[in-house]
This record gives sequence, C-alpha cells and structure tokens, in this order.
Amino acid sequence: MRISELSTRSGVAIPTIKYYLREGLLRQGEQTAATRAEYDDSHLRRLRLVRALLEVGKLPVASIKKIIDAVDDESLPMHEMLGTAHYALGPTVEPEPGEEWQAARAQVDALIEEQGWHIHPEAPTRDELAQTLVRMRQLGVRIDLRPYVEAARKLVAEVEMRTIPFDGPRDAAVEALVLGSVLYGKAFDALRRMAQEAESAHRLG
Repeated sequence: MRISELSTRSGVAIPTIKYYLREGLLRQGEQTAATRAEYDDSHLRRLRLVRALLEVGKLPVASIKKIIDAVDDESLPMHEMLGTAHYALGPTVEPEPGEEWQAARAQVDALIEEQGWHIHPEAPTRDELAQTLVRMRQLGVRIDLRPYVEAARKLVAEVEMRTIPFDGPRDAAVEALVLGSVLYGKAFDALRRMAQEAESAHRLG
C-alpha cells in the first residue's frame, strides 16, 4: 500500500507518518520509485504500537525509540523486551537520603523475596513502591500491603498475562502490555472508587 492508504487505514496523518519515519519509529517502506514507497501490514502494526505508546502511555519520543529498538532486536528475549516497555511506563523516582528511605526500600526488597518474585535489582518499581511507603509513614497511614499483593498477583496471573500474544508479532505483545497496564489500570482505579462509594452507602447510607 502507498503512504496515503497507510494513513487512511491507520488513522495517522501523512505528515505524522513521515515524522515517525524520520525519527526511526517506523521503518522505511520498500522503495518502488524515487518518490514512492510501498508499505505493508507490519507498518500498520507498528503505527498502532507507536500510537499506543504516545497517546496511552504518554511516553516521550526518546523512550519510544528505546522500546522500538528492543522490539526490533530479535536477539532480545521476550521477557526483556516487555521489561523495556514496562519500565518506561512508570515514573522516574530518585532515591531519597535518610533512614526513612532505607527502611522503606528494605521493606520492598523483603516483600519481593517473601513473594518469591523475580524482580530485577534495578527495577524502577522498587523505588516507586519505596517512595509510596515513605509518604504513607510520613502521613501516618497504616501500611498493610498483603491484600493488595494478593489482588495484584491474582489479577496479573489470571487475567492480564493472558491478553498478551506471546507467540505473535513482538510489537503486538508490547502494544497489549501497554494498553493493558495503562487502560485497565485506570479502569481499576475508577472501579475501586466506585466500590468505595458503594460500600460507604451500604454502611452509612
């Protein structure tokens, strides 16, 4: 297909497609003439992924390029490729000086070991959870992560991992991970607030 058809089928404007081509987010089409190139379904899949990362993941172009490079590196195992995308979705957290941070980070590390989870030592989620624990202590919030750990384990194992096409195209797997993590994460937050309102009405209304 020509770039005009690629634009129509993907819903991405031609100038935007050309920008993705220049930035290396979309591989070049097969050149059929000096000013003409042909594109195929793999370009459509890649555009879906780039849109998911930009519009849903809200990631900067530099982070998207890193993910695209991981997708295109066939020597990179699927687990590591998905990890590249997963780590990019979270916020950047800088470790804080002081004993509070050390205690929170130790609690996170102990929780991971207790659950038998294989989490990379430098996974940003370790610091993200540690920062949350520090704020909870500072605000006097009671900390009991056990029901949340169990809910997360069950949700991921029984639902979320089943939505990722591990045997399909690599970019489709990353797209499913991003959409699932971000969109279902937002849906879960909304559902939890609804449940809180409903339970409040049940108990107090």
